[in-house]
Amino acid sequence: MNQLYLIVTIAGELAAFRAADVQSVIELGKVTPAPRAPHHIAGLTALRSRALTVIDCLKSLELELPEDEAISRHAAVVEHEGHLYALRLEAVDDVVEATSEPEPVPAELAGGWHRVALGMIETDIGAMLLIDLAAMIAGPEQKLAA
Repeated sequence: MNQLYLIVTIAGELAAFRAADVQSVIELGKVTPAPRAPHHIAGLTALRSRALTVIDCLKSLELELPEDEAISRHAAVVEHEGHLYALRLEAVDDVVEATSEPEPVPAELAGGWHRVALGMIETDIGAMLLIDLAAMIAGPEQKLAA
């Protein structure tokens, strides 16, 4: 096993990214809207003079932020197909080692969770979904193209 995972909070739920897929964790600065971008793309930001596309994970999951909550500034920076993305998250919790190999998800998932779930992993802090970063980046529009 010995696989490390970054534990994050999305829509109030703990989820995991493979730590090796995450370049860094940042606090987002100014996000500039991108006209005509899909709904789940919050805009663009810069990190060390490089442009990042900001993905709103809630919108990618077809969920909305409750009106009484502020937009989070936490993000995980990942590279996918040669492009940098900042995945906006509610919180970044910890890096942990899995205590099991990824297993199939045992139940039907609501919203867009089923689209991004690679499986379930067990950790010392409990079971959580392993997230497919490519599916999160692609957003809900990918199912329309299929």
